[in-house]
Amino acid sequence: MVAALLLIAGTLNEISKATCFSFTGRVVCRVETAEPLVALTFDDGPTTVGVESVLPALKRYNAKATFFLVGASTEIALTRRIVAEGHEVGNHSFTHQRMVGHPKAFYDDELRRTDAALVSAGAPKPTLFRPPYGKKLFGLPIAVARNGQTMVMWDSGDAPDRYPKAYAAEVLADVRPGSIVLIHPMFRSRETERQALPLILEGLTRRGYRLVTVSELLRAGRA
Repeated sequence: MVAALLLIAGTLNEISKATCFSFTGRVVCRVETAEPLVALTFDDGPTTVGVESVLPALKRYNAKATFFLVGASTEIALTRRIVAEGHEVGNHSFTHQRMVGHPKAFYDDELRRTDAALVSAGAPKPTLFRPPYGKKLFGLPIAVARNGQTMVMWDSGDAPDRYPKAYAAEVLADVRPGSIVLIHPMFRSRETERQALPLILEGLTRRGYRLVTVSELLRAGRA
């Protein structure tokens, strides 16, 4: 019995972090499109070090992106700057806890408090949600749909190499039309991702990709 329970728990844990599968609700990890479009997404924060590194790089390549921000970390000036430069803001929960095994009220509170924080900071009400650590099982996807949002995962960029050039090469090798790339640039420990971003932007641009928000990508194809 114990072995069976451990097996079930392990299986559910693996399923909970599957990027393209959910027991309930809709989850998007990429979009089917013949157009050369890719969506870059940035998780966490916002922080000064992340925003000041990412926004100039995006502007240099005329790229638009989606920032999944944490409600409790929302900083008005940084959020307004992201929005003012034409980027999209998504909901990344309020407390950045693993959102598995909680009651309905917990999920609803995390989503609504984050929406309220982002709107108060000058962003439009988010239509997209990304779960912290990519974890979701039953209750969260239902709550996301109930909140009128689409759950967005990714198909590239999850586990960066220690070296910026290697990380950029991994992302570029994985990307195809309709890809959603995950990058964590917000914390000081994430220097690899920050240094890799210009290499990724250069590589994608050289290959003819146009870099768009997730919402624009969704409108262009079939998830």
